[in-house]
Amino acid sequence: MIKKCFAIFSLTSAAAFAQMTPVGVWHTIDDETNQPKGEIRIVEKEGVLVGTVGRALKEDPNAKPNCDKCADDRKGQPIIGMEIIRGLKRDGKPEENLWAGGGKILDPTNGKVYTVKIVPIEGGKRLQVRGYIGPIYRTQFWNRVE
Repeated sequence: MIKKCFAIFSLTSAAAFAQMTPVGVWHTIDDETNQPKGEIRIVEKEGVLVGTVGRALKEDPNAKPNCDKCADDRKGQPIIGMEIIRGLKRDGKPEENLWAGGGKILDPTNGKVYTVKIVPIEGGKRLQVRGYIGPIYRTQFWNRVE
């Protein structure tokens, strides 16, 4: 009986901890309409997080299919499938669930690259994404895809 309770507790704890990681699929939210706009898949590779654009969730006839404004190796590349988050590492205390460590995020609509910090919040259901250029920052909240 004790082993069974421990096993259930271990699985429950592991599931809860797993949800407090940025790893997973997220819906970005349009700042103007507050509706889901795109899908980003975040994976961990050797302790570093990488995020790629999965698909657009909203039809936009003016959307460019390629990143023409990018200035790095992504210039002219298709936005769908593009790596927009690079180099994120766990930062600070583990219980803070902060990922930064010099990571960068690209906004493919304008080609700008920002220093980024992300934190899973609300039990891992949402992700606070904060991009910085110097002292100026912008915060978005993404929703986890269940």
